[in-house]
Amino acid sequence: MSSYVDPTSGSVVHCEAMANEFPDLAETYYEKIAQYCQQKLWHQLTLLLLEFLNNKDATLKTTGSSNTFIQLYEDVVQAVSSKLQPLALARIASAVAIGTLDKSVQAAGAGIAEVEASKAMLQSLLESIEADQTKANQAASFPAQLFLQSKISLLTLTQGQPLDPSPAFPPSKGDLATVYSKMKESASLLDQWSSDTPEAAIVHATHYETSMTYYKIVGPPEAFYEQGVSFLNYASENSAPYQHQLAVDLCLAALTGEGVYNLGQVVTNPVLLSLRGTPDEWLLTLLESCSKGSVSEFRKLVQTTYASQIAAQPALTNRAQAIQEKMTLLALVQMVFERPASERTLKFTDIAQRLDVPAEQVEWILMRAFSVKLMEGSMDQVDETVHVTWVMPRVLSPDQMKELSGRFGEWAVKVDNAKDYMREECPALTT
Repeated sequence: MSSYVDPTSGSVVHCEAMANEFPDLAETYYEKIAQYCQQKLWHQLTLLLLEFLNNKDATLKTTGSSNTFIQLYEDVVQAVSSKLQPLALARIASAVAIGTLDKSVQAAGAGIAEVEASKAMLQSLLESIEADQTKANQAASFPAQLFLQSKISLLTLTQGQPLDPSPAFPPSKGDLATVYSKMKESASLLDQWSSDTPEAAIVHATHYETSMTYYKIVGPPEAFYEQGVSFLNYASENSAPYQHQLAVDLCLAALTGEGVYNLGQVVTNPVLLSLRGTPDEWLLTLLESCSKGSVSEFRKLVQTTYASQIAAQPALTNRAQAIQEKMTLLALVQMVFERPASERTLKFTDIAQRLDVPAEQVEWILMRAFSVKLMEGSMDQVDETVHVTWVMPRVLSPDQMKELSGRFGEWAVKVDNAKDYMREECPALTT
């Protein structure tokens, strides 16, 4: 007589019990999970488990002293863990660990004990994957290890509430030092990992999410901005449930961050555009005005339209002078951009008029633009002119792209005219 026991039998029993307790989830989830376990369709099971966990508004429910996520993990996921890809297993465990801290199942909010329990769950899985690593599965387990380490660090920083401006339990100096060390270690490993797969994007996004959260806590804003932009480059558009707070933070970092001039990187990003129609839309409007270098418009917004909102935002009031300098420099860059390449010798008087600054400040502004690598060229202090030979590459707005397109059209006409002239004057060269 065979003594074989199907390890998925407990999973099927769990799904049947949950289907009876939550009929609304039976057909869509629990019946299919049981079916995939019985038929050993591990890929389909992985996708369905991730869908279940990512739809926590509908699927995360309390069950006595536990919840649907924890029970699913204990009765289903752990039973089939050896059949799942390591990164998929890590993503499932992460969703469970963070889901258990959700306010819908923690009526009084997650406390230290709950946060530590979630971190312990992920740490246990990380150690298990490290222990099972062999040369054969190293390529598969490496992304899972990086992912889990980043998630553990993120939980240390946020207690499951990403970018919360007022966390209940701020991380200690020791926690911050540990997270920083792990971040640098992960960054070094990611730099050596050359991959453009969707799985690689997930791991990179998680690392940058942790990094930007760290720099939001310790500063400076330009470091947060850099990591935040990298996060947006890898994360899917709707992957951040806290995207409104992220959009607010990125606007503030873009305006106040030292050396942050390429505002086009974020100003048209869907995450920032989510501020449209919200009380914080003024931040996006301010950033757009600064990005396009409109001095008069920006001044009106700052001094009149949004004066009260700005006064209530310490990040802006404390850096008011730096923001004004950034606006002036970007206006200068826009002035140069609008000129054809053959007409980039500017008079100091024209610059003073365009930037609305005293004439005696123009030379200092130009030197500042040169020093921060916004442009290159030479000044003639006798004739009071500047010749610009190079402007920092930047992401252009749709309006700026249209303007550039028009210039390409004009250039094409000039090329055709030159070609016709050469044919007429030097026919031997064209035959």
